Amino acid sequence: MLELAGIIILGILAQWVAWKFKIPAILPLILIGLLVGPIAAEFLSEDGTKWIEPIWNGEEGLFPGESLFYFVSLAISIILFEGGLTLKTNEIKNVGPVITKLITIGSLVTFFGAAVAAHYIFYLSWEMAFLFSGLIIVTGPTVITPILRNIPLKKDVSAVLKWEGILIDPIGALVAVLVFEFITVEGGGEFTKTAFIEFGKIVLFGFTFGFTLHTH
Repeated sequence: MLELAGIIILGILAQWVAWKFKIPAILPLILIGLLVGPIAAEFLSEDGTKWIEPIWNGEEGLFPGESLFYFVSLAISIILFEGGLTLKTNEIKNVGPVITKLITIGSLVTFFGAAVAAHYIFYLSWEMAFLFSGLIIVTGPTVITPILRNIPLKKDVSAVLKWEGILIDPIGALVAVLVFEFITVEGGGEFTKTAFIEFGKIVLFGFTFGFTLHTH
């Protein structure tokens, strides 16, 4: 219970710091997470343990067993749901095709471009390079929304960034999961191939719909 209370208090503290200094909340959240996690284990704790440990030894900690998986899944769904509630269709009358291209062509460019860069610059294996590129497809509402609150932008630019940040989340998560499935699960290649084909059909439909909306 002390760890759970600590998470709540530190989260509130991070939000207050973000409000006080007019910076995106994600920045103090990351710094506090690093402080009570790996930094505490490496430099601040005498026995090498983290101040707040989500799980250890498989069955102990704040979220033992599979509790952490369920908790993270619930948190992500809340973030996406809250982000989706802020979207307004009248915002994309002029920028719909731009958003469509960002979440389709932009995702493909990031996926393959980042994988090639990670392989040749950081010498990652192709499997790890593509897993990395799948993860960084996501920009995410938790990053974009606080920035938009603090930086005045033109209405269309703000709409593009907000819509792209929210819609790209499930795409990036899906790609990362499929790549991980392909790498680790026996027979996952066939599943991943089928899923990518079906996903490509959906993306093509979205691109066609966006283009049709723009022309009419």
